[in-house]
This record gives sequence, C-alpha cells and structure tokens, in this order.
Amino acid sequence: HVQLVESGGGSVQAGGSLRLSCAASGYTSSSNCMGWFRQAPGKEREGIAAIYSGGRSTHYAASMEGRFTISQDNANNTVNLRMSSVKPEDTAMYYCAARMQGVDCRLGTLQWQYFTYWGQGTQVTVS
Repeated sequence: HVQLVESGGGSVQAGGSLRLSCAASGYTSSSNCMGWFRQAPGKEREGIAAIYSGGRSTHYAASMEGRFTISQDNANNTVNLRMSSVKPEDTAMYYCAARMQGVDCRLGTLQWQYFTYWGQGTQVTVS
C-alpha cells in the first residue's frame, strides 16, 4: 500500500521561505519518479518539479525554476520542495505525487495524469 504524506505547509510572508516534505511508505522514492504539484482555488492543478534517477535528475516548470528546489533524501525515503522568495500567488494546496514503478519520468514529466499516487496535500498561504 503506497502512502504519501506531505508536511511543512503553513502561513508565510511574501519574500520568505518554506520547506515542504513528502514521506513515502510502501514505495521507494529513490527508484521512481516523484513530483510536486499545486492547485489554487478555481485553478487547474499545475506541475512544479519532478525528480528521478535516484535524485540525479530534476525538471522544473519554467515559471517555477529559480525559486523552487526539489530534492530527495534517500535515507529517509522523502522528497522535499524548498520554496524561496514566495509570492501571494504561490498560495495553494501543494501535493506530492509518485508514478507507478517503471513509468518513465521523461514522458510528460509534469503532467499530473501520469502520476498514480497522491498525498492529501498541505496548504501554503502567502500574505
């Protein structure tokens, strides 16, 4: 049974930083494709970043690169998202997601339809 649990969300002032974590169980994050997504009220879910090949490869949405950093802690089977210089428009529910084992992360890298497992989300509010 695959379970993804996000943590680290909360309220932060514009210009500040936040670190989100995603703990995986029943699943080896280092061996597969993991991603972070977000969804604001009334908006579509959008991809932020993905990580694969044991953390050696990362991919970012063009609009996110530079302020968001995805990383992997293989020892603790977690995937993290560092957010910096946050803006009010970053306010959203943030989700961790994982692909089924063997699904190539290079295919539709940040398209949520390619991800099978999802966490419950963690809310980030920037004011």
